[in-house]
Amino acid sequence: MAGGLTPPEPVVKQRAAALSIVSNSALILLKVVAGTITGSVAILTEAVHSSIDLVASIVAFFSVRKADEPADEGHRYGHEKIENVAAAIEGILILVGSGAIGFEAIRRLLSPGHLHSLGFGIVVVGVSMVVNLFVSSVLARKARATESPALEGDAAHLRTDALSSAAVLVGLALVKATGATWIDPTVALAVAAMILFAGVRILRGSSRALVDHALPPEEVDEIRLAIEAVGPEGVVGYHELRTRRAGSRRYVDLHVQFRAGTTLEDAHRTAHELQDLIGARLRGADVLIHLEPEDRVRPGDELASGGAREGRGST
Repeated sequence: MAGGLTPPEPVVKQRAAALSIVSNSALILLKVVAGTITGSVAILTEAVHSSIDLVASIVAFFSVRKADEPADEGHRYGHEKIENVAAAIEGILILVGSGAIGFEAIRRLLSPGHLHSLGFGIVVVGVSMVVNLFVSSVLARKARATESPALEGDAAHLRTDALSSAAVLVGLALVKATGATWIDPTVALAVAAMILFAGVRILRGSSRALVDHALPPEEVDEIRLAIEAVGPEGVVGYHELRTRRAGSRRYVDLHVQFRAGTTLEDAHRTAHELQDLIGARLRGADVLIHLEPEDRVRPGDELASGGAREGRGST
């Protein structure tokens, strides 16, 4: 009964992305007001950061909706890669924001300004940090549950925003205690560097999926273990093992050789069993198996009688 009350995965992803949009919109308003009142460039950079997060959240919201649409005539492999595109866009937005924040911080270092009402600014930044930590933890949990790159990127944005808020909070407290206004733009520069690092990391991760980078070694090992498990059912070898990922879906294709005398029906049944085994080990795996006779086994690609691989690894 409990399982029937669990929302479908697409709904879970859309609700998480919507939560991010609402929280970012509220925080932008708070930070702009606080930055204007206090004159703090660090708080204004936080507002810029939240604005970038808002755009990223909107991109994530629409991307998770599109990614869950079924395959059609124009997209026979589905739309999952739109999530990787969204993550790449989020990474680019972060890099642009980092540059804008860094520019304004350097300008304020060269032309210092006066800060006012720091107590109010400290409260706003503190609230922002707590909200972002809460929302990012929710998004990260949903991203792990749904294996969504778009939500993962959005969660990373908000974690970075929370860390930068902590840095700004410390900076404002030091300015209030010492009166040294140069601390404010210096903290803003540090925040820009943190954002830059996060943007590069997200962009690298999304780019790997966009260029069809192979699955991680530990996941490929799981595939090999599944193949070896069906060895006693007539599988004598395999090669051309290829893997990639699009959004939360994994794609696996390989050539499997069967012992001479194996009927097509038996080979087909074993292939389906192998697909199920791989799917059980790797969530969201779309497996395509090409059946071949025993004489197509290449030296080093054969399975031992017990199912273990002999010789070198697969290509």
